[in-house]
Amino acid sequence: MRRRRERGLVPGDEGPGAPFGTARVRGRSMLPTLSEGDLLLVRHGARVRPGDLVVARFADGTLTVKRAVEPRRTASGAPGWWLLSDNPDEGVDSRHRGPVAEERVLGVVRLRVWPSPRVGRRLRSR
Repeated sequence: MRRRRERGLVPGDEGPGAPFGTARVRGRSMLPTLSEGDLLLVRHGARVRPGDLVVARFADGTLTVKRAVEPRRTASGAPGWWLLSDNPDEGVDSRHRGPVAEERVLGVVRLRVWPSPRVGRRLRSR
């Protein structure tokens, strides 16, 4: 089966309802925290806190990894998150698309698995 590549992130092979999954970073929007090709372990359905790296789906269907900055309301008044790139000169984030609805924030990045493990504070905002 051929997997469609999406800009910013390539989903892993986890099954439906799996509590953990993997994702591979594409692009430069999260430099210096994450680089092209980094493999991430993602906890689906985890509680999001400001400063967390999250996997989210923009309204147009684009799957992405961004930093959750603060809770905000969407244009419809639903709860959501303001998501930003660590590298503001690259990529698309809430500055371009607005807040992302809470149900579209799919999981929290728990650690970078490859090329070398990185966990905890090194993934949190500075």
